[in-house]
Amino acid sequence: MSLQERLQGALGVEVTVSFGMPVVHVDAAQWLAAARTLRDALGFDMLLDVTAVDWPGRLPRFDVVAHLFATATQQRVRVKTGVQEHSPVVDSLLPLYSGAAFLERECHDMFGIVFQGNADLRPILLYEGFVGHPLRKDYDKHHEQPLVPYRDS
Repeated sequence: MSLQERLQGALGVEVTVSFGMPVVHVDAAQWLAAARTLRDALGFDMLLDVTAVDWPGRLPRFDVVAHLFATATQQRVRVKTGVQEHSPVVDSLLPLYSGAAFLERECHDMFGIVFQGNADLRPILLYEGFVGHPLRKDYDKHHEQPLVPYRDS
């Protein structure tokens, strides 16, 4: 049985293949449950990345994307869900993968996605007071940010 068939059977959701990698498409409400099944039942024990893709004019506007890896079988899978612009919220993967803490902070910085259950979404790449989310496609690249003085080392 192929990985794609195993994923569809275990999760009961649409699974496609993109660039040779299975892509699991889930509703935002099923995001955490799908990741738990992938980890516990299918052996995807390592979180590689959490990011987002901005699709202005599309509903939902954002895709939240996680890449998982099974260390025993050396297989990868991509998990995607859509979130709305007016409420860009999805469950945190922190209860399953401790490394999600910093990856979700980065995604929050760059796209403004809120990871419900991650209590520490302080800026990790930007400074406190930075206005906007630079990887959103409608971010004005000429927008001037307030200057922050350098600290003495």
